[in-house]
Amino acid sequence: MTNRRILVADDEPLARERLRRLVEALPGYEVCGEASDGDSALAQVAKLEPDIMLLDIRMPGLDGMAAAGRLEKLANPPALIFCTAYDHYAIEAFGVQAIAYLLKPVRKEALADALNRAGRVNRVQAQTLGALNQGSDEQLAVRTHRGTELIDLVNIVYCEADQKYVTLHHSEGETVCDYTLKELESTYPGHLLRIHRQTLVGVRFIQALTRTDQGQAVVELKDGRGALPVSRRHASSVRQWLHDHQPG
Repeated sequence: MTNRRILVADDEPLARERLRRLVEALPGYEVCGEASDGDSALAQVAKLEPDIMLLDIRMPGLDGMAAAGRLEKLANPPALIFCTAYDHYAIEAFGVQAIAYLLKPVRKEALADALNRAGRVNRVQAQTLGALNQGSDEQLAVRTHRGTELIDLVNIVYCEADQKYVTLHHSEGETVCDYTLKELESTYPGHLLRIHRQTLVGVRFIQALTRTDQGQAVVELKDGRGALPVSRRHASSVRQWLHDHQPG
């Protein structure tokens, strides 16, 4: 199988060297080129057509965020992973469809996870997602031990509160966040529906509202993902949602 080609863009030579070593220690990837600023990064993308780009944000001249904005307009943009020492740019990363947002010093495990996610989105899919998500808040920034992750809201199956934390169960696995269910529910009403005091469900995964043999109302999830309990307080709103979204 052909290695996926990666372009490293960072104004610090030592940072580029470290990222190169990390990449080349992972099977299936190779560094095809380097750039020291945004302008040279764009030139290298045009010349080398990399599959993935590791991009710093604070660089001389055209910075990483501006370069990412231009890359987004390309017919075949590389998958984008930000590698930066600053965590306060994560929200801006929404608009340029970044796969991941990693904080320096980048850890090998975090990079491997981000590259794996980038590999699951081919260029045609990335273009389609970009067109669908343009100008909308379709991603959630979550701070984790691996840095700031961007999670597609359409991939969140359900959110579950447990004491102080909320766990996001999504198509890529599970992520613990410090958002409250109330914050998620009020911010993303088009994506998440309250079904229990401790649970929000991703609306695109709702299959049906049924009852168990014991009389417990449950939401059946699509694609054989199981069922989630629905409280009596929220059963009517789930039933209304299903009625409003029946085909035809």
